[in-house]
Amino acid sequence: MPGATQDSTSGGAMRPRPRNAAPYRIALGLLCALAPAAVRAQEAAQSNEYFQMSLEELGDFRVTSVSKKEERLADAAASVYVITGDAIRRSGARSLPEALRLAPNLQVARIDAQRYAISARGFNSSTANKLLVMIDGRTVYTPLYSGVFWDAQATMLADIDRIEVVSGPGGTIWGTNAVNGVINIITRDAAKSGGALAQAGFGGDNSGVAARHGGALGDGHYRLYASADRWRHTESVNGDAVPDAWRRQQAGFRADWHGARGDVSLLGDLYRGTESQAGPGKTTISGASLLLRWDHPLDGGARLGMQTYLDHTGRDVPGAYGESLTTADAELRYTMTGAGGVETILGGGYRLASDHVRNSPLLAFLPARRKLHWANLYAQQQRELARGLRLIGGVRLESNDHTGLEWLPSVKLAWKSNAGHTLWATLARVVRAPSRLDTDLYSPAQPPFALAGGPGFKSELANKAELGWRGMAHASLSYSATLFHSRYHRLRSVALGANGAIVFDNQIAAAASGLEAWGSYQPAPGWTLDAGLLLQRQRLRGPVAVAPPGNDPRHQFSVASKWNLGAALELDVAARRVGALATPAVPAYTAVDASVGWRLSPALDLRLSAADLFHRRGHVEFRENGLVPAPAVRIQRTLTLALTARFP
Repeated sequence: MPGATQDSTSGGAMRPRPRNAAPYRIALGLLCALAPAAVRAQEAAQSNEYFQMSLEELGDFRVTSVSKKEERLADAAASVYVITGDAIRRSGARSLPEALRLAPNLQVARIDAQRYAISARGFNSSTANKLLVMIDGRTVYTPLYSGVFWDAQATMLADIDRIEVVSGPGGTIWGTNAVNGVINIITRDAAKSGGALAQAGFGGDNSGVAARHGGALGDGHYRLYASADRWRHTESVNGDAVPDAWRRQQAGFRADWHGARGDVSLLGDLYRGTESQAGPGKTTISGASLLLRWDHPLDGGARLGMQTYLDHTGRDVPGAYGESLTTADAELRYTMTGAGGVETILGGGYRLASDHVRNSPLLAFLPARRKLHWANLYAQQQRELARGLRLIGGVRLESNDHTGLEWLPSVKLAWKSNAGHTLWATLARVVRAPSRLDTDLYSPAQPPFALAGGPGFKSELANKAELGWRGMAHASLSYSATLFHSRYHRLRSVALGANGAIVFDNQIAAAASGLEAWGSYQPAPGWTLDAGLLLQRQRLRGPVAVAPPGNDPRHQFSVASKWNLGAALELDVAARRVGALATPAVPAYTAVDASVGWRLSPALDLRLSAADLFHRRGHVEFRENGLVPAPAVRIQRTLTLALTARFP
């Protein structure tokens, strides 16, 4: 959180104010005083477990986000990149969006202290709406605009097991909005986080503390955590302070039981935060969730899975709008393996959301209250056509209140060579269902409207094809490359309505093609080199001059080195090159980050991280492309010092 607040005596100008450092000094003192205590060796070893794996062992890593069942990463017929918990720790990332920068198949751009633009395969914006995001299987997109409020998404980074990033169509398994990809943030089983852990971080633009405790709970295990963060305000390219400082507190728990009758997980979180803004007052955000998951083995190797959750979020933006959203979701899934190795997945689910928007004279969602319903049935089957050749086909039927029944089919052909290389080809039809922004948004709140929702707004449609190749050249070199092509129809546009109001319509068509590739090389034990490349091109047709559907670079490239310099010292250096943005214009930039970690004792770790080392005055990553131009915000160079202590 920032150490600057709005000074009401200076005409709303932002200026540094001395921060109350007492909580952080107390936390630092506790860390140093308790560090010599004995700790569980298992916990310390787990923090580096993925880095110690060979590339062949990482190929055996199990993922679940491609087809809702466990499968080897090396066999998955999709462009999937796994960000491990160890990679997040070594990077020095301080938030989920910063951790997502590690995925070469994502576009991540920071807009200001609070907001990010994150997408896969194009159409990036602060309201990007073609990427499905989940935390432990709980969908976190908002039906307000079919995107993600990234300032409301967090968990204790030390408890993340992995983040599975699947770029490409995911509609058959995950439904509408999984148009260009799926992100699933998966936390560790509670059994892997016994004992206690405390963290404190201090940086130029952020500081925070977090603590976690875990142990046995009957036949299972549990953990509890709490965290608090503060972020400083950013500056515009002119050097003026931007009123976007914010703070956030979050707490949660996880409990897991494993037995002959199956696996049960119970997870819960709650959070609250405040954010400065240019208008009156401060934005407040809050939320709570509770999730129950049960996976039960059946005879013959079949499995029955159930997941249900309840989620509540609140957001109040003084002078603009407020929202209270409560969502209940339930899903049932059945998997089986039949004769000849035929694998079948059957499932269905229902989601109910109660949305209440508190309108203002400036903006209104009409009607202010809505109950939204989604229901789905899906099936996918995989069968072996010949040795090493698999056919995977599926279809999903999903209904929504805006456009009724949508169908989302896909077919894949995957071939695995004797050398272990996997080649796949995919054809799929996916849709992005309308949101309340598309159909219910009006401004001002009373007629005559200058902006009127489009009650006839249709689902955005995409037909997709991709060709991918994954394998290992030898034991020290792995790679993945995917060519993709998509044709989009009925993308959101703005048009002039009959009464002179601007309305949302479906008049934009687009074609997008590209290549995403990455690889890892281990020149020596304890040293890994990674590289990633994304090339893409979009061709738009229709009224795109006023509000284009995204702002994307044509290329981005990243390289990284992770090196263990001994048993107690780690050095990570990463560089990324991101191409220029067109509308609004943002210059290309290169950023170099570095992180050094020391294991001071079996109980205490120290990490110094530097972001954007060679930009003394920082750089711009993104500008809004909406109807009203927004000022460019400069993302500055920062240094962060983090301490982690473990206790029995």
